[in-house]
Amino acid sequence: MMLTPITQRTLSRDLLDVLIRAGLIAVLAVFCFRIFVPFLNLMVWALILAITLYPLQVRLRGPLAGKDGLIATLIILVAFAVILVPTYLLGVAVANSIERSMAIFRSGNLQIPPPAESVAAWPIVGQRVYDFWAQASTDITGLAQKFAPQLKEAGLALLGTVTGLGAGLLVFFFALIVAGIFMAHGEKGYDSAVQIASRISGPENGRQIADLCTATIRAVAQGVVGIAFIQMLLIGIAFIVMGIPGAGLLALAVLLIGIMQLPATLITIPVIVFVIVTEGVSTATIIFSVYVFVAGLADNVLKPLLLGRGVAVPMPVVLIGALGGMVTGGVIGLFIGPVMLAVAYQLFWRWVKEQPEREPWQKPKQP
Repeated sequence: MMLTPITQRTLSRDLLDVLIRAGLIAVLAVFCFRIFVPFLNLMVWALILAITLYPLQVRLRGPLAGKDGLIATLIILVAFAVILVPTYLLGVAVANSIERSMAIFRSGNLQIPPPAESVAAWPIVGQRVYDFWAQASTDITGLAQKFAPQLKEAGLALLGTVTGLGAGLLVFFFALIVAGIFMAHGEKGYDSAVQIASRISGPENGRQIADLCTATIRAVAQGVVGIAFIQMLLIGIAFIVMGIPGAGLLALAVLLIGIMQLPATLITIPVIVFVIVTEGVSTATIIFSVYVFVAGLADNVLKPLLLGRGVAVPMPVVLIGALGGMVTGGVIGLFIGPVMLAVAYQLFWRWVKEQPEREPWQKPKQP
């Protein structure tokens, strides 16, 4: 069918209008993203915290009915206290330990006991460890001067890590405040999430996808905190039994490190070295070292068991999403990864199962 010149001009004008509108919408989206991107991590953390803590707000509605703002405020204040008190005690203990160590080092009274002869018999590294240990016990100043560049680099790296942790903690506190605002308007937020999901995936899938995202975030959050708490108990009990100085604070450090998805070996390995240096190599120290080292790696076994509980997708999907998200996106990726993978899994299988009915003439003939 031939198009008249008027029809062609009309189609060209309509196509031009569509392109202009699409271009303006793309420019608007880019500008909005550039304005919002500095707050992206903050808002994602706030959303994760709000979804995780909201069941607690629902439970408190009985005695405080109709006061969602007050309930959210109380929850956030308690969360601040739970995080700030251990962090403050841990920071004070670490600062005091560093100050005492620096004072001892400057006074020249730092003494390291000589190694036992059995250290030299250790396989592969025994002689090197023995020589290094022996030099440290006789000439710690010369050894420090020898490794001064490496110590300086390690100190700068440690300072950068502490600064990063402090900045992350500050963002976390702001996210808690924003999460309280989200929780105070939890019902409206849930309705908005259902509407957005329905607009993207269709009315029949909207509520299911919103519930799936919510359940996945809560399962990952509870699994992370639960695993960190179990590790704190396993390692803290061993520290107390062995009489490690500041065992309680070190156990709290294990909890905080586990929540931040850092390996507990950052605490356990220095403690193992401290015990071997001060107590020597014996049956008790070997058992303690092996137990604490294994307990520091327990999260690798517990994650497959605890992550994904209560989610309507197979546990391996959540686990792969959490691990892959953490590798690609850090701690936030730990939550975003399983959510995206779980939603994609559900949509894929819904697409697979919803096959159109075949017409009678399309159906295969029965033999």
